[in-house]
Amino acid sequence: MAPRFLACFGRGGATASAPEPVEDLAPGPVLVELFSSQGCAASPEADALVARLAQESSETGGGERAMVVLGFHVDYWDYRGWKDPFAASAWTVRQKAYVEALRLDTLFTPQVVVQGRADCVGTEQDKLAQAVRDAPRYPSPAMKVKFQRPNPSTLQASFTGALHSRVDGGGSVLVALYESGVVTDCGRGENKGKSLLNDHVVRRLEKVAAVRDGASARKAVSGSVQFPLWDDFRATKCGLVLFVQNSALQVLGVQHFDLPDNV
Repeated sequence: MAPRFLACFGRGGATASAPEPVEDLAPGPVLVELFSSQGCAASPEADALVARLAQESSETGGGERAMVVLGFHVDYWDYRGWKDPFAASAWTVRQKAYVEALRLDTLFTPQVVVQGRADCVGTEQDKLAQAVRDAPRYPSPAMKVKFQRPNPSTLQASFTGALHSRVDGGGSVLVALYESGVVTDCGRGENKGKSLLNDHVVRRLEKVAAVRDGASARKAVSGSVQFPLWDDFRATKCGLVLFVQNSALQVLGVQHFDLPDNV
């Protein structure tokens, strides 16, 4: 749908019920997905807020991440005069899936979805912080990763390990490759003349493995993905986020990986 002024600010929505963790392990981080666009005037504020909260959560947790952020840039603002270089129709489809799962009325930016269960406007700090505090936290998957470069333009990541959560109804193990510290000089649209800083920008999202209904939390899962790389790819600006998501789009475990400097 074409965005309007109200769609840029939106509203909160429903919260889905959550299955209980099944492992007596320390809880892992909460996944925060920010749907934004460089063509939306309110999105830069949300980008800065979410990045700051993620940094603060890591600092207060003694280096352990209490929340992990993925930024999905949607493409339905591109028609307003500025084509977001990180926008993808696949990210718009992902946001639409949350609109349906959370029984919302419409798409809007900036929107934050927390653990696939609750949403709020990305600029509302108190509501976002509360949603993160209220979100169920699950043990992180115990995945080990091996990196390879089969060719200069491809990064391969191979994973193996236990999920540490039971996935009732079946689901998927997904992994996102993100980039931080990206600066864009915006020449048109609602943010014309601004230099935009974006962190946690999802560049690729791939499926590592499918998980069958009722699979044991201790069952070993393995899979490999290949990420096509962009021209100015730098490992030091990037990271991987692996997460388990059931068929209702609820997130059941999150694991973060730094990329080796020499990958």
